[in-house]
Amino acid sequence: MQVNNPHSLHFDDRMIIMTDMMETMNEKIPTPKELEKEISEFLTKKFGGHVKVATPIVMHKENPAHDMGKAPKKDGKIHFNLKPEELVSYLDQYIIKQEKAKAILATKICTHFNRIRRYQDTDEDLNDLVGGIKSNVLMIGPTGVGKTYMIRLIAKKLGVPFVKGDATKFSETGYVGGDVEDLVRDLVREADGDMERAQYGIIYIDEIDKIASTRNLVGADVSRTGVQRALLKPMEETEVDLKVPHDPISMLQEVERFRRTGKRDQSTVNTRHILFIMSGAFTDLAEIIHKRITRQGIGFGARLAKAEDPWELLTLVKSEDLIAYGFESEFVGRLPVRTVFERLTESDLYAILKNPNNPIILGKKLDFSAYGIDVKFDDDLLRLLAQKAFTENTGARGLVSAVESTLLPFEKSLPSSTVVRFPFTAALAAAPDEALSETIHFRNTRRLEEAFQRIADEERQAIRTYVASNRETISAKFDMSLTPERVDIVAACYSRNIMDISRIVEKIKDYRDQIKSIELYFLKNHDINIVLEESAIDFIIQQIVDGIVEMKDLYRSLSENFEHGLKLVRDKTGRNRFFVTKEALLSPEAFVHNLIKNRPEFV
Repeated sequence: MQVNNPHSLHFDDRMIIMTDMMETMNEKIPTPKELEKEISEFLTKKFGGHVKVATPIVMHKENPAHDMGKAPKKDGKIHFNLKPEELVSYLDQYIIKQEKAKAILATKICTHFNRIRRYQDTDEDLNDLVGGIKSNVLMIGPTGVGKTYMIRLIAKKLGVPFVKGDATKFSETGYVGGDVEDLVRDLVREADGDMERAQYGIIYIDEIDKIASTRNLVGADVSRTGVQRALLKPMEETEVDLKVPHDPISMLQEVERFRRTGKRDQSTVNTRHILFIMSGAFTDLAEIIHKRITRQGIGFGARLAKAEDPWELLTLVKSEDLIAYGFESEFVGRLPVRTVFERLTESDLYAILKNPNNPIILGKKLDFSAYGIDVKFDDDLLRLLAQKAFTENTGARGLVSAVESTLLPFEKSLPSSTVVRFPFTAALAAAPDEALSETIHFRNTRRLEEAFQRIADEERQAIRTYVASNRETISAKFDMSLTPERVDIVAACYSRNIMDISRIVEKIKDYRDQIKSIELYFLKNHDINIVLEESAIDFIIQQIVDGIVEMKDLYRSLSENFEHGLKLVRDKTGRNRFFVTKEALLSPEAFVHNLIKNRPEFV
């Protein structure tokens, strides 16, 4: 085989060269160093000093995509049964506004995965439907309205393989820059090397508007139109080779595998059922839509959207507008589902800060907690921060800068003081120097303590209201009823800890499960079946949250208080199942005494 240009060698050609080399070697199996030396000498003879072999560092735990034959075995099926309204309810706990976007995304994503699950359960062939079109999604909206945040939440909830990439980092295959097929390879890594699961994953590409073609450009546009063309096949259906052709390590690994087995490994992933979700700000798209509807709306009785309302214009987007923006028609056709995000108002920004799950306020609490300082935020201050952020016109991203600029003087000085609890109010934030001076010199400490306690009480009440309004969704998510006492525990736990509502409820659920397991342990060791009623369980959890008791001491306490008395009742009455209430925990002797007397109210 004659080679004119070493850099134009196809992957298979390079494999043949290396395989031929190996066949001319001695029958003795060469060591890695000997193999490297032989390959280096061969490449030097063939191509001079233009091509060299770089010795890889061999690790035992390599990329899972390295050898798919050794990947952990899984069934590869999608265990998915969420319904659209359930996913919308989940998103409602974290995202303010965007009702239409939440509905569209939840519906199409749930339908996509439930359809896959149905065909897998019935053993029908998903490929029977010729010309089927995937529900790939295009999200349009200004910066800071929650596009990326929503997708991250959905990915967390779904439990399917998920990867995120920025369109600006890729170029057309064959040029310098990232390859869009690398996203599919990343999907396999996210699936722990399970190619079957990876074929039902989600690829999210942000800043897709940045790859719209530049108007009046002369020459190849490998970072814009080229990327669109590179995405066409993966968005529809193609086979992506997990081996990277230009990677020398992949070549050597494939040669070694071919030498051992005599077979070439065909590790490919089909993208037919991979869902693509793309998003962008599309800043100039409203102008294009306005020109179209103005041109089409000439005549009496024509309805024209207001030019000063860009969000209303974006809701009227059509394929021709996206093509005029700079996208290929084939690319637009592969994004049949489109949703437009609303611009956030000042009241929306306040609602974001007020949401107990928002990472901005929780993040600042963590910042001060790192110095041992517990901080609370007054409602008036949250409104002030929302107002300040709204003037920046960057959506929810403006909240971060508003919070940081307002609290920076306090974050600088309070760690050097002896303060352990501090209330952030609008009045203190308006005069930070005076507030810090009073705090550091212990002036008006009583006023600060009263303000802290007031805000803490208001925070607990707000959490009660929030949990009560989302009771059904939270209960279904964690398979645990939320009694009024349990709602109070969530509020108290939120006030004492820095975590979102889901983590708190999950923690309480874990406590409840441990308590139920202690019931079984009590039965196993004492042959007495005790059933702790919900009031008793709530009482125990409250004491654990308050730090009064520890879970490890619960079994010993139950044994000391109930073992001998309940054995006596069992021997006297023949009963071996006892329901333990909160009152019984508070007064175990009275509980056992009344059981012996056979008082019905204690049975």
